[in-house]
Amino acid sequence: MKLARLALLAAGGVAIAAFAGVFQPSGARSAPAADSSTGGITVLGTGSTNVTPDRASFAFGTISQAATANAALAASSQAVARVIAALRKAGVAQADIQTSDVSLSPRLNDNGNEIVGYTASNTVTATIRKLGDAGDVVDAAVGAGSNQVYGPNLLASDQDAAYRNALKEAVANARAKAETLAGASSSTLGKITAIVEGGGAIPMPMAVGAKDSSVPIEPGTQEIEATVSVTFALG
Repeated sequence: MKLARLALLAAGGVAIAAFAGVFQPSGARSAPAADSSTGGITVLGTGSTNVTPDRASFAFGTISQAATANAALAASSQAVARVIAALRKAGVAQADIQTSDVSLSPRLNDNGNEIVGYTASNTVTATIRKLGDAGDVVDAAVGAGSNQVYGPNLLASDQDAAYRNALKEAVANARAKAETLAGASSSTLGKITAIVEGGGAIPMPMAVGAKDSSVPIEPGTQEIEATVSVTFALG
């Protein structure tokens, strides 16, 4: 019995020593390194710049009705051909004229149970490189038989350059916000560690109105916006 008790005490001593070794650093084991990360801050920056549109695009359509599908489609095709010829005569380049829609649908009687004819439509879009010519082009298309006009979609030729300037302003805006937050937290703003472009917005103003026999097109201005998410290191 005494020998058994001594063996049990010895085993218990080994277990205690092993348990203590888990929680007490030994001379051969190095202490874990402290986390050297200084953290960071992520802010959203916005920027914008204004441009003046110098181009416009319109959609010109024709609608024709006839007793048969072939007749309706032929009439619409002939009408849009006259519109295209008028656009060319008004100075729109062939490369700037594009068919955007062709449709054909039956017309039903009042009860909706019998086809009484067909309606065909044909639409082309035209890009006008000189905004000052837009009114005359619209007049020419309508005079040639276009009975549907949609637009304008106003564009600026320097739109890409303007967006890049808006991006620069967005990054500067993000830095200003980050500096304010860093100062409020008694930190030092470090270098940029990440930038994510958030996209931009380019509104398309609709500015068409009738006056006598011509259509004045006012370009106005467009605000091109850019958004970025910027992460800065903190010291």
